[in-house]
Amino acid sequence: MERRAQGRSRMDAGVPARRRREMATATSGAGRCRLSKVGAGRRPPPARVRVAVRLRPFVDGAAGESDTPCVRGLDSCSLEIANWRNHQETLKYQFDAFYGERSSQQDIYAGSVQPILRHLLEGQNASVLAYGPTGAGKTHTMLGSPEQPGVIPRALMDLLQLTREESAEGRPWALSVTMSYLEIYQEKVLDLLEPSSGDLVIREDCRGNILIPGLTQKPITSFADFERHFLPASRNRTVGATRLNQRSSRSHAVLLVKVDQRERLAPFRQREGKLYLIDLAGSEDNRRTGNKGLRLKESGAINTSLFVLGKVVDALNQGLPRVPYRDSKLTRLLQDSLGGSAHSILIANIAPERRFYLDTVSALNFAARSKEVINRPFTNESLQLHVLAPIKLSKKELLGPSEAKRARGPEEEETGSPEPPAAPSSTSQKLSPLQKLNSMDPAMVERLLSLDRLLGSQGSQGTPLLSTPRRERMVLMKTVEAKDLEIERLKMKQKELEAKVLAQEAADPKEKENYSPTMLRPLARRTVTVAKPLKKAVVMPLQLIQEQAAYPNTEIHILKKKGRKRKLESLDASEPEEKGEDCWELQISPELLAHGRQKILDLLNEGSARDLRSLQRIGQKKAQLIVGWRELHGPFSQVEDLERVEGISGKQMESFLKANILGLAAGQRCGPS
Repeated sequence: MERRAQGRSRMDAGVPARRRREMATATSGAGRCRLSKVGAGRRPPPARVRVAVRLRPFVDGAAGESDTPCVRGLDSCSLEIANWRNHQETLKYQFDAFYGERSSQQDIYAGSVQPILRHLLEGQNASVLAYGPTGAGKTHTMLGSPEQPGVIPRALMDLLQLTREESAEGRPWALSVTMSYLEIYQEKVLDLLEPSSGDLVIREDCRGNILIPGLTQKPITSFADFERHFLPASRNRTVGATRLNQRSSRSHAVLLVKVDQRERLAPFRQREGKLYLIDLAGSEDNRRTGNKGLRLKESGAINTSLFVLGKVVDALNQGLPRVPYRDSKLTRLLQDSLGGSAHSILIANIAPERRFYLDTVSALNFAARSKEVINRPFTNESLQLHVLAPIKLSKKELLGPSEAKRARGPEEEETGSPEPPAAPSSTSQKLSPLQKLNSMDPAMVERLLSLDRLLGSQGSQGTPLLSTPRRERMVLMKTVEAKDLEIERLKMKQKELEAKVLAQEAADPKEKENYSPTMLRPLARRTVTVAKPLKKAVVMPLQLIQEQAAYPNTEIHILKKKGRKRKLESLDASEPEEKGEDCWELQISPELLAHGRQKILDLLNEGSARDLRSLQRIGQKKAQLIVGWRELHGPFSQVEDLERVEGISGKQMESFLKANILGLAAGQRCGPS
């Protein structure tokens, strides 16, 4: 085991760090796929961002004759570029596809873009990004020319053809296509179909989908409709002339195509697929482009957004907890394309000239990092209630069997109907007796009956939606009828009891006063139950109890219970009833009160601060204030003079006296509060 571990460590040491990270990513991705197949987790399967590199031909110019190429293709998936640190070595890159100088627009579209269009019909998202330095041919790859159309016109032509085939008569899905076109210019989202709308905001709904409120959506059914909206909008895109390109894109352009699918039959599912076709503005070296003023400001905004795009790719590859999508409007909009739920294709455009060497190396490094990004596409599917045509129901269909029988009346039951009753409709027979139709919302009844009738007319679709087994249906009907009879019997008995009670009250009014609470009363009236009065208790100090035992003739009032009346409204009587409510009140005899007041006065005039603290509600601070006031103004003439020292109100003085007189009269010293 130790030899195996050492061998593995040696093998890992020989593998480069990037290769180990790719192996770990692939292993973890495979493990997650197995879990999703088993059912332990429902995470969608991973899909890596596919990267294709396109090398444009030499541009005719003054520098083109003396300049030498620095990039060379090796095969259909790899290329090599000169190493600027050592001219005798080359740097090799391998991608999903490489298109050389002689590759056509059709080769790029058929090899990389066309295969992902089928995912849109499955309710999944897809995106195509054109990346590269300025003047590398990104706009030509995406738009092309009338003679050589690019990715956007070819993709729209094939997508509209697919939707027409899938939404033909007899197919289960009905498809519709809408388009939106916008640009991100200096961190402002502008609607190219409606330029007067101003700067738009990017939002995120509760399900994590990125949306732009207020963005114009145009429905298209043919390629002519697409050209009618797209060509005028393309002229609204911001372009400018630089030293490297006469029509340089000064903004990022995003064409959003939505494919909505609605199922024609039950369960009426709904799918939505989005296609992002993105033409990114190229990174610029202002020393070579000669940008000044507005062009310099535009170049700064473009380079900043592309720098944030590189940070997002690095954060996704490193597995950082925070991905800086919100640092730029571009990355916020591309949140679904990089690390999201889209099938993404990145077309990196590079130039062969040696004077663009640094830009080419930077673009290849970004493409190499982007192919390690993992997306997780899933189907955007939801259930949509199909709108059914309302139907009119008769009164018998809305009523249940028992209600219809009661509605006929006793006369019809005795005489009988001259005509035989009509056979119930098929829809009424299929309805379950679990819930009666007359207790349901009429609109809901119409929808249920229409849906059941529609499913019944389709042929062998299994058992009807609203039907139940016959034996279970009969048992339920008997149970419901028995419960109805029981309820009717109880109601009749209740009415008899109420009539009997009313008759007794009318015959003997005296009996109403002596009415016992055990007698039956109408259920609609409530009776008020009164709690039993609590037993009276007397609380006395131990000294007073001993003194009262020694002198039984002495009357000492310590604590008594006082009654307080409250009014109770009776439900049967018109006049309110009064009931005594018990509460406690301290009652002291006048002799005891005078004796206690004298003792308190003597203590205030002769006692020290320690003696004063023995009184209730007198602490250290108040005792010192009393001693100081006595030294300044002389002895207290009465106990009420204490208010000038402490600022005690009349009610507080009364409670102070009651709290201290009881203990002083009995010879008890109370501790401080």
